[in-house]
Parts: sequence; structure tokens; C-alpha cells
Amino acid sequence: MSSFFDTKIEFLKGVGAQRAELLNKELGIFTYGDLIEYYPFRHEDRSKFHYIRDLNEEMPAAQIKGRLTSIETIGSGHKQRLIANFQDATGNMELLWFQGVNWFLKSLRINGEYIVYGKPTMFGGRFSITHPEIELINPAKDQSGYFMPVYSLTEKLRKKFIDSKLIASWQKNLLQIADPYISETLPKEIIEKYRLVPKNISLWWLHAPKNYDELHQSHRRLKFEELFYNQLKLISLSLVRKNEYSGQVFNQAGLITDFVSNHLPFELTGAQKRVLTEIYQDLKSGKQMNRLVQGDVGSGKTIVAFISMLAVIEGGAQACLMAPTEILAQQHFTNLKKFGDALGLEVAILTGSSKKKEREKIHTSLLDGSLKILVGTHALLEDIVQFENLGLCVIDEQHRFGVAQRAKLWEKNKNFYPHMMVMTATPIPRTLAMTLFGDLDHSEIDEMPPGRKPIITVHRYDANRLTVFQFMRDELKLGRQIYIVYPLIEESEKLDLKNLQDGYESISRAFPGVPLSIVHGKMKPKDKEYEMQRFKKGETKIMVATTVIEVGVDVPNASIMVIENAERFGLSQLHQLRGRVGRGAEQSYCILITDYKLSKDTKVRLDTMVRTENGFEISQVDLELRGPGDLSGTQQSGLVDLKIANLAKDERILKVAREEAFEVLNVDPKFELPANLPIKNHISKIKNKELSWSKIS
Repeated sequence: MSSFFDTKIEFLKGVGAQRAELLNKELGIFTYGDLIEYYPFRHEDRSKFHYIRDLNEEMPAAQIKGRLTSIETIGSGHKQRLIANFQDATGNMELLWFQGVNWFLKSLRINGEYIVYGKPTMFGGRFSITHPEIELINPAKDQSGYFMPVYSLTEKLRKKFIDSKLIASWQKNLLQIADPYISETLPKEIIEKYRLVPKNISLWWLHAPKNYDELHQSHRRLKFEELFYNQLKLISLSLVRKNEYSGQVFNQAGLITDFVSNHLPFELTGAQKRVLTEIYQDLKSGKQMNRLVQGDVGSGKTIVAFISMLAVIEGGAQACLMAPTEILAQQHFTNLKKFGDALGLEVAILTGSSKKKEREKIHTSLLDGSLKILVGTHALLEDIVQFENLGLCVIDEQHRFGVAQRAKLWEKNKNFYPHMMVMTATPIPRTLAMTLFGDLDHSEIDEMPPGRKPIITVHRYDANRLTVFQFMRDELKLGRQIYIVYPLIEESEKLDLKNLQDGYESISRAFPGVPLSIVHGKMKPKDKEYEMQRFKKGETKIMVATTVIEVGVDVPNASIMVIENAERFGLSQLHQLRGRVGRGAEQSYCILITDYKLSKDTKVRLDTMVRTENGFEISQVDLELRGPGDLSGTQQSGLVDLKIANLAKDERILKVAREEAFEVLNVDPKFELPANLPIKNHISKIKNKELSWSKIS
């Protein structure tokens, strides 16, 4: 059966060898199976025909039947354009082409009757459509309204005249011959319970829907199936881990009680206490812990990690904390050492710039068990770094690490897999967390420590710069410090540095006599560290930087974050940058400076930043604007390869799919019941033989 879908795409009617080669290279479509699963990303409503008199500029597109009454070219060379007059019974309009002028000149017929489709715009009191789709009316062909699937294309394909219309026609050709080979992937009971259309019909209605209802039913069915299998995979991994991977038991809390009662300089929040209880239950359960701890910048994740380490240390094991950058590792080390010293526990740091002598001492004291807590960067992953008994691994900002790197930490204890705690200051919306980390247990620190003043966030245009500078001068007089961040323009690091350099020079002119620091990604780590430390000690008052300070030093005295070209930053990045201020007792401010020209999405981003500081709310808006993308390293995890479901909009379907997946696995974990044969068959087709990285974190 599968051999039909393994047929090479060149054998499909209308494709052939040359086009097949393009589809291979440009879209990764090699077989019938690849094509049928190449889903359209949207559909255009071609079910209605409009009259010219009814057009308005608010319409995203319009479809009109009419007649071409004249065609002429204007201009010459690359400025040449083609203008056609198009009319129906209610009025007339212009059609414009700037490309393919000669081709259209030859192929369009005056007095020919056409169907035209495109975005209407008003110019000089008259409507026009630029580069419309145009098709001769053919009485022999059914050209009544329909829904047009739109597929992702590349420039190379367009140049070879491979467009959505052509792909849609190939899909129809394929569906006509594929029907007998399309097998059902969901149990009959689930299909009936949710009134889902069968698999073969859902594919027809996706690639060739006649109306909105067909399209809606197709989406319901295919989204449910996709999310059901995604959850089936994650939940089964979680069950396997809980059933098969035993963990060291840590059930003593004497050290924790001593630390919290006698050495902790502040009161834990209710959220921190709740999360610590959840972690402690895991540590004493005898099963290997895999827990995701989410919490905004400043919500107190580090102290939760340290207290968790104490349970492990009291049980005779060691703990490590891995951070993505030296600056962040250094900050964690400073904080943990302060706490460790109070209890007489040795804490060490290992990074790329650790000296040979320090490294040797660390390696020895890890092996003899005298070193209890090791903080570090990727250097922790080196084979030479071996522990006497590693009990807990804490990974900070986990999306910065590849899965293979996390796997190396897992292998640092040969007797028991160490307990894993994954921390992130990038709150992940619930739908994304369920899909990305559905096999991890979740904890949320959703409460800020008392006494922290909300950060006042404002949006200002370039024209208000002098007012912003005056406000900065006033804050400097009060003894405060300021961050000014410039965007990282990925296309060109040179442009980025020039942008930063220009900014640095204009700040030097605007603030004569004020000592400045400059930090960017091209600097050597030790130079970066030196500048950061100068700012932290208060030797410099303004830090001009790129986003390298997104996660970095705590400077309680820094009270203003100015973000230049804020329109160039993503929402979660803006939120992370804002979290650099508001660390002290003083009122802090975040000023977003932009150009006047802003897209609709950018306005939503900036309004959200001004309105709320809640990271979970911000991450939900970010998801709705950007889609899941790489919000949390999804590309690395390989788990969210969703073709049709949209995590921002399909939370209800996801919840139902998750419940059904739980139900199936609880009753029949090996899919041995006849009713679950469709699941068993489908999984055997898609089974990935590689080690599943998600078990590791």
C-alpha cells in the first residue's frame, strides 16, 4: 500500500522530469506522499463574483467577470508598463502590469471576456488592480465560484510558471488516483464521537474545497489528527520515562529547613513554595524527574534551583547548573556562592575561559565528591568533566542548547539518570508548552517577589528624542544608570556595528562628560565581561549595547532601558530586555523608540508592551502574531513539525486531542485492541527509529 505513495513525483500527469527536479530542490517534494501532504497555508475565497461598482479599498481581493476594451503600453525600457481597460455592466477599471509586459501584450485579446482576481486600489478616482490573475472565460469549462488553495512557493518556481493554480491541478490529478490507497488513521469511535470526516474526504476538501463548510470540516479533521499523534508521542514518552527510568531518591529536607530558616534573607513567594513542593515530590518519588520551570525575569528561579540542589546534596549527590553564556554563568555562580558559603558548601564555576589550574582542581574535587555544586557553560559537557554522583542538572534558558548537548549531561551518571530541571525566563503559552514539552512536568512561578515596582513602559517616536534625552539626564542626576540597546540586524553584522557605533557617537555628543560602556557580540568574552563589570560597579553610567545584554548582568542601579528601533525586535525579546531594569528599589522605565511608519503587527507588539508586564500574556500575543516558529527552540526539538494545526488558534482541538490520546494510552498502551488498529498501522509508518531526544528534556 505504501508503495503507491512512494511513487516518484515525475510520474504524475502534468509534472514530468524537469518540473520534478525543481519540486525536489525547492520544496522537498519527491513522491506522491510528499505532494499530498504539501498542504496549502491559506485559501482564497473565489466563491463570489463582484461588480465593479461594489468595489472598495477595504477588500483584501475581488473577483470580477468582464470584458477588455483596450490595451496600451506606456513608457519604455524597465519603466514600461501595460494598462488595460476592463469593464462590466456596472462600470470600468484599469488593470496594470509592470512585468511580463510583452507576454501579456501578445496573449490578451481586446473584447475578450475574462475573469479577473486581485486587490482593488483607488487611484485618481478610479479603481485598478496591479498584476491581477486573469483567465479567459471558457463556456465549456465550469468556472463557477470555488475556494482556491494557496501553497508556499519560491521565486525559482514562479519563474518557471509553477504557481498555486498548477499545484492545485496536480493535487486533483493525484487525489483521483490515490483514493483507494488512502487508509484511515483514526479509530472509528473517535471519528463518530467528534463527527470527523474520513481521511480521504478531508484531503479532497483541503486541496479542492467547493465551499467554506468543506474547508472547515477538512481543517477540523486534519488538525485533530495531527495534534492527536503529536500528543500520543509525547504522552507515551512521558509514560515510558515514568515507568522505566528510576531516579535516585532524595527525601531529606534538613539542609533546606536550616537554609530557609536561618540564612535566606527574604521570604519565598507562594508560587516559589508551590514549585519547590512539586520538585521535592519528584525528587523523593524514585522516578527520574524531568520538569520545566517557567517564570518571568526576576521571579526567583535561581533560588528555587539552589533549594532543590540542597535536597540532592543532603542525599549524598552533586548538582550542576548550565547557562548559555559566560556572563549568565558568572551571575548564577555569584548568587549561588553567596548561599553556598552560608552553609559551608563549595560552589565552583567552569567556563571556556577557566584557567588550566582551576580546571584540574575542579575535575579532582568533582570525582572525590567534595565539590557539591558546579556552575558552567557548554564546558560542563566536555568528556573530562566527570562527577562522583551527579544527582540534579539544572539547565537555564534551555532553548539556547541543542538537544544533543543536553543528552551529554544525562550521561554524566552511569548508575541513575540525573534528575533534570529545565528553567526558562521566556514564558511559553500553554498550547505551545503542551505541544513542545508535553512529556515534561510543568511548574510556573507566576508571582513576583513583593516590593518590586512595576516598570513604566512608554512608546516614543524619533521626533521625541530630545525629550527622552532630557529625561535621561534627569535620571543620571539622581545617580541612576541607563541601558541603550540597538537592534541586531542579522543580514549584516557590519551594518549592526555601524548602527551601534553611530549610536555610541551620538550618545557621546548628547551626554558629554558621562562615562559610557559599549558591548556587542563581536567583542572577545573577556572584553565584554570587563565592560559589563565597569557598568555594574558604576564606573560607567550609560551602557550602549546590542542584544547581548538580553540575558546578563543584574545592575540594581540601572533604572532606564531605552530600545532604539524597537519595531525591529520580537515581542519576547523586548520583554526580556525590559527585564534588565527594575532590579532595585527605584522606579524603573522602559522607553521604546520607533520610526513613524509601523505595520499593524508592530503596533500590536508595542501596545502590548506598554499595557502589560505579564510574561505569559505577552508570550500568548507573540504566539498569535508570529506562530510557533522557533519561540522555544522548536526547530531543535523536532516535536512540533505541524503542517496544519495552529497553536495560537487551536487550543480547544489540542486539549481534546490530548484527552483522547491519554484515554487510548491508559486503556491500550500497545494498541493491541482491534479498534486501535488504524493507530498501530499509522505509527508503524511514521515511526522514527532514532533516539527520541525529548526524553532527555
